[in-house]
Amino acid sequence: MDISSVLSLEKSGVRFYDDSGKESDLFEILAYHGVNYIRVRVWNDPFDGSGKGYGGGNSDVKSASEIGRRAAKCGMKLLVDFHYSDFWADPKKQQAPKKWENYSLSEKCTALYNFTLNSLNEIKAAGADIGMVQIGNETTTGIAGENSFEPMSKLFNSGSRAVRDFDKSALVALHFTNPERDGMVKYLADSLDQYNVDYDVFATSYYPFWHGSLSNLTSVLSYVADTYGKYTLVAETSYPYTLDDTDGFKNTVDHGANSTGENLLWSFTPQGQSDEVRAVMNAVNNVGEKGLGVFYWEGAWITVGDTTGLSGSDYSARYEANSKLWKKYGCGWASSFSGSYDPDDAGKYYGGCAVDNQAFFDSRGKALESLDVFASVTGRLLGDVDNDSIINVTDVTEVQRISASISVPGIFVSRVSDVNGDGIVNVVDATELQKHIAGYPPVYPINNPI
Repeated sequence: MDISSVLSLEKSGVRFYDDSGKESDLFEILAYHGVNYIRVRVWNDPFDGSGKGYGGGNSDVKSASEIGRRAAKCGMKLLVDFHYSDFWADPKKQQAPKKWENYSLSEKCTALYNFTLNSLNEIKAAGADIGMVQIGNETTTGIAGENSFEPMSKLFNSGSRAVRDFDKSALVALHFTNPERDGMVKYLADSLDQYNVDYDVFATSYYPFWHGSLSNLTSVLSYVADTYGKYTLVAETSYPYTLDDTDGFKNTVDHGANSTGENLLWSFTPQGQSDEVRAVMNAVNNVGEKGLGVFYWEGAWITVGDTTGLSGSDYSARYEANSKLWKKYGCGWASSFSGSYDPDDAGKYYGGCAVDNQAFFDSRGKALESLDVFASVTGRLLGDVDNDSIINVTDVTEVQRISASISVPGIFVSRVSDVNGDGIVNVVDATELQKHIAGYPPVYPINNPI
């Protein structure tokens, strides 16, 4: 899951709560629910000349380092998503960082290599467990101000070389979009091969309201896997659990906007949200052994102040309070300060969160039942503490060690060990496992997957 906005949300007063309504650390909640990889975007310098943040989480190397540290603490690896821009990079805009604006291609290649390597070293030094690095974000039309494939390929290779020099075991991912366009993925994969680009993972965005059918997604990713032997990945997907807005800023998908279409196969409910994610996971899995998985985009980007049910002066006061937080902490998609860098888009349409209705948390920060979709695909069984697909005396012993405070488990191991679901790992859980091994029916459904 991508949670790049989390630090700015926390600074704005947002709190997160587990299934029972208990306030908890977001990273612990995600790990408990089976999320095993965090994706974090990195902008070069998302601040104006006075140090005011552009918004969108003000996602610089410093914030990525802290997110990576907290993810590793909860047993989650990190995908570092370099945009090579000072603000949002996507198919509509691939603007070079301010400092690179007048650089030649050769100078950009050198700067990109140095920025990548130095940033990765800084993030690792903070304690992150970096498993994958993304060279550019949705680079279908360009990267760092270059928009034809030959110079793009040189920038890709500069980033790839930095990753190889950083850690040869880290995967290099390239990220594109628009898999629904006829021939697009083939063109991109063929061009990468033609220009001898060094990479491991071909990643794409897949939003069902824009990017075609799931069968097409499997087909185009299979072409890359079968033709070039590359891993494939959905680097971004999301789906609304409601069409209602909760912060006063118009959402990407709402009543009458991106909410109809032949590929929107699921209800706008937590169950529909879960079904969409599972379906996208299945589509990638159908690629075969080269289908790595799925990242959900900004699954915790909720409102900083719920406007639901408010009207008149109460609504205006809440919206004004939200606007101040968006501006001060960068917890909206863009702040007014971004206008100095991106005057034609963010500088005109800055404001709050456009995806609060696509999070896995409600407007008050409580986890939705749809968050369990991640745990449901891990294949872990309640009671299978060592994850060897067999429940035996080894699992009982480990539960006893945990209950006696001899062993300190990871968060997901705690969940697997908590057979009766009371939030505590103790002798009751060990007893239930012993009964199961002995052939007596346990009170709790031990073999249920989570």
